[in-house]
Amino acid sequence: EDVPSQTFDNKDYICGTETFPVYESIFTEEGETIRKIAVETEKPPQIEIHVWTIRKGILRHFYVEKVSKREFEELPYFKQITRTTPSQWKIFSEGEAQISQMCESRVCRTELEDLVKVLYLEKSEKGHC
Repeated sequence: EDVPSQTFDNKDYICGTETFPVYESIFTEEGETIRKIAVETEKPPQIEIHVWTIRKGILRHFYVEKVSKREFEELPYFKQITRTTPSQWKIFSEGEAQISQMCESRVCRTELEDLVKVLYLEKSEKGHC
């Protein structure tokens, strides 16, 4: 019988769970901060970019765009900040939807920061499977 093996072709695994890279880009223009969180997905192979426009701490605009890996490589300012698991990304996406509604009328700087922290894997996850 074929036993499924963990292949490590350009992928990282933590405790047998595949992880994928997360990128961030932050820039300020005309009093607004544009913060982008991007993740590379395998199926379909693309980059999902979550764009937040923040003015005076209030989330003014939020949307998601999807681009090909080639298009993403041509975008400036992105740097890899961590790797995350599909389950952590799901928590991030669901939290983002809630925050985007909550933060239309009030300052949500800490909520946005906490949401990004969800993507970072716990140190214990790396060492204790």
